[in-house]
Amino acid sequence: MKKLAISILLCAGSVQAADNAALTATITRLDSEMFTAFNQCDKPGQLDKYASYFDPNVEFYHDNAGVTWTRDVMIAQTGKNVCGHYQRQLVPGSLKVVPVKDFGAIATGSHTFCQFGGGKCEGIAEFTIIWRQRGDEWQVTRALSYGHRANK
Repeated sequence: MKKLAISILLCAGSVQAADNAALTATITRLDSEMFTAFNQCDKPGQLDKYASYFDPNVEFYHDNAGVTWTRDVMIAQTGKNVCGHYQRQLVPGSLKVVPVKDFGAIATGSHTFCQFGGGKCEGIAEFTIIWRQRGDEWQVTRALSYGHRANK
């Protein structure tokens, strides 16, 4: 009986690890697709594509710029302050993904922002993104970008 219980626990652990690996792969893909659109948001259609990753009532918390309470305001500010000026790069190996039962996932990591034209990546910050899954659709409901500092 004891061996059976250990086998069941090991099997459950393997299934959970596989589920977490699949979730991490999904969120990694979404992060890449979303920020590819962000990085090209000065090109036709890309700002709208970037916007599609966010719930209409997304809350975005930025330690330097403050809080926005809707996708429309956040996207307008992105268009004005980011598009054609900066691109975001995920710091390799920094993305961590944790499942949220019956909701989606929390993604955390570090990212840098680089100026177009000069290639300077002067700033680095941490991020937390809350992803909600509805069927096959994933959307960001909360996003935080914080701890902005010079990239040494």
